[in-house]
Amino acid sequence: MIGYYRRYLQVLVRFLPFVLAFLRDKRRFVLVGHPRGVDDETHRQRAERIRNTMLDLGPAFVKVGQVLSTRPDIVPPTYADVLGTLQDEVPEGASGDPRSVLDDELGDELDLSTIEPVAGGSLAFVYAAIHGGERIALKVRRPDMKSQIERDLRVVRGLLPLIRLFADERQRYSVRNAADDFESIILDELDFEREREIMVEIGENFADDDRVVVPDVYADLSSERVLAMEHLTGRRVTDDDALADVDVDPHELATRITSVYLKMGLVDGTFHADPHPGNLAVTDEGRLLIYDFGMSDRLSTATQGDIVGLYRALVQRDVEALVDALIALDVLERDVNRAEVRRVLELVIETLEGHSTVTWRRIITELTSNLRDFPFRLPPNVMLLVRAGTVGEGVCRQLDPEFDFLAAVRSFLVEENLIESELQAILSEIRTDVRRSLPALSRLPARVDRTAQRLERGELVVRTDPVDDRGTGDRDLGYAVLASALLVAASILAFHDRPYEIPALAIASAFFLRYLVGSR
Repeated sequence: MIGYYRRYLQVLVRFLPFVLAFLRDKRRFVLVGHPRGVDDETHRQRAERIRNTMLDLGPAFVKVGQVLSTRPDIVPPTYADVLGTLQDEVPEGASGDPRSVLDDELGDELDLSTIEPVAGGSLAFVYAAIHGGERIALKVRRPDMKSQIERDLRVVRGLLPLIRLFADERQRYSVRNAADDFESIILDELDFEREREIMVEIGENFADDDRVVVPDVYADLSSERVLAMEHLTGRRVTDDDALADVDVDPHELATRITSVYLKMGLVDGTFHADPHPGNLAVTDEGRLLIYDFGMSDRLSTATQGDIVGLYRALVQRDVEALVDALIALDVLERDVNRAEVRRVLELVIETLEGHSTVTWRRIITELTSNLRDFPFRLPPNVMLLVRAGTVGEGVCRQLDPEFDFLAAVRSFLVEENLIESELQAILSEIRTDVRRSLPALSRLPARVDRTAQRLERGELVVRTDPVDDRGTGDRDLGYAVLASALLVAASILAFHDRPYEIPALAIASAFFLRYLVGSR
């Protein structure tokens, strides 16, 4: 417990200058005074200092920073961009020697003299080794890492009540759930048994796709602290020579990455959420090789449908459906002021339509920046999906600067019958309009008949203000109006099984002829 309080004070002291700076942004003298203007460059410099502080505080805070970079409900865009650059490459000996874990777990199974270091992250270190005459890869959790992470997560949880005191009212809803979200994502990364299960599941989902490869795992050599897998190598997807000597061009690879990740999330329901260039490679055979499944998640069928519904609502500019999708995904509270949200989302759609190029990142930025006036949050599964989309789009645009990520998304969704094609969408809209119009259409013939009888008896009088000094009008104009109305009715009735449109067209023609004769 003493270690916890010492760590708590250490973290508090390191972040205190930033807390004072944010308070002075609101009130120049902390408790009194007007807000002070802070330009973007000052915010960026401050964000860089926060990033460096998180690096100094160790792996848990590196992970918290990485998670915050995908939480626009908590972190403003400038800070999210800077925190997104957090890297967690750590020397082998930091936080203890991972070889001691191998000695404990696999000392009787492996010849430890064959072990060679490959790469290191904040939570684990990767080695290559020889087993059964084959070269394998070993991902090893650093010693005592779990206890350190759990202690620092308790510190973060202890700091959140203080943060809520100074947070804007609209941010408190997100901050209230932040500790649970951090724990869910970071502790999942420490569980190598979970990662092994997800690797096996995704590997089986792509077993028949020779464009993609996921390393096989060695279950008998794996545990909660060690993940043993097939040793596969390739060139980083963004390297200049990544596609040399393979029959794949940059646009094709970008399209492949998009479709693979969409299939993971929206078809299979289990997805890799960290598609940055270090985790994607191209093999000598031109296959897409995916590494490091620590940051991954599963989506329920209902959540998959809600995400597709969100995309469909954006494409069709259906603000009501967009609100429904955001509530279903737990992004917005169910008792949110729907009228106010609709008004804001209409502005979002208008803003997006005003841009010549619309990207996934811009959609997310517009949505989250405009929803800041409401209590909203990104649940962990949605947050990871947003991260996968944002990072994946960035990789695709690095491969092909002209790559249209959203067009590729739409093509995939249409091919998988998850959304309608343009023609199907139009027909669906027409059918909806017809269904809504049927009650009025069923009463249309009787109304037309009564109106015609009143016209014949001279009982129908239309009062208007004179448009000229003579005060005359076209008494036959009503026939033209009736002809137009019946023509519209005939076009709608054409969808009916019976030929109701024929008498409607005949009556419309009669009224039109009457108008022509009368107007001569």
